[in-house]
Amino acid sequence: MAYEIAGDIIGSIYEFNPIKSIDFPLFKEHSRFTDDTVMTIANADWLLTGDSLSGIMLDYGNRYPRAGYGKSFYNWLQKDIPQPYNSFGNGSAMRVSPVGWVLDTLEETLKKAKESAEITHNHPEGIKGAQATAACIYLARTGKSKQEIKGYIESTFGYNLSRTCDEIRIAYQFDVTCQGSVPESIIAFLESKDFEDAIRLAISLGGDADTMGAITGSIAEAYYRNVPDHIKEEILKRLPEEFINVMEKFYKKFIMKNDDKFSDKNKSNQ
Repeated sequence: MAYEIAGDIIGSIYEFNPIKSIDFPLFKEHSRFTDDTVMTIANADWLLTGDSLSGIMLDYGNRYPRAGYGKSFYNWLQKDIPQPYNSFGNGSAMRVSPVGWVLDTLEETLKKAKESAEITHNHPEGIKGAQATAACIYLARTGKSKQEIKGYIESTFGYNLSRTCDEIRIAYQFDVTCQGSVPESIIAFLESKDFEDAIRLAISLGGDADTMGAITGSIAEAYYRNVPDHIKEEILKRLPEEFINVMEKFYKKFIMKNDDKFSDKNKSNQ
């Protein structure tokens, strides 16, 4: 989850100012968390508490109204009893990463990812994008190789993951659909050599930078694990205390158990 948030914050300044290079500053003065982070925290809170997902998303969304939500989702936030709106946007994939960490089987993970998505994104492609992302995280955290992850996603979801970032980058444009951004985000992970490289590759494609950074980052965390200290410091100073508290609880319960991901005790990434 921390890697996803890092990808969101790093990509935030490139969302509407696309860059077609891997050489760019990771953080600038105006780098900030967006709706990707808010809804990821909401999903983590849902898994921690077992409360209504729609209720939790409404609560977070209305308390952070300027996070950069899409028009349809913003309208959803204004409803007393919100209904799904048949979206296949990548909002379902950007928020699903906590689901990839909590369940014991791939089948359960896919079911929970569908549940997370269809609150808003009940179009088959919207559900598919969330499930593919959660599946990548589950497979990565359970020790599968990149080739095994690639094979499963291609055979199960029909995504073409045999392209390279260099090939994609040439003509790729801003695309907020799951089918037009989730495969590319997965490819950036598959091609990467470490977490920072994964984020740079995703953002360098010149698309929906914060969301693609978030999706790629979420998979990279499950594969590469520990957050580099310099990146951890940058994201923590940009987050509200309540977000950090949810993250700490989530890592303790589902990932690190009794170890505190954000404490100075964890220096295994140095």
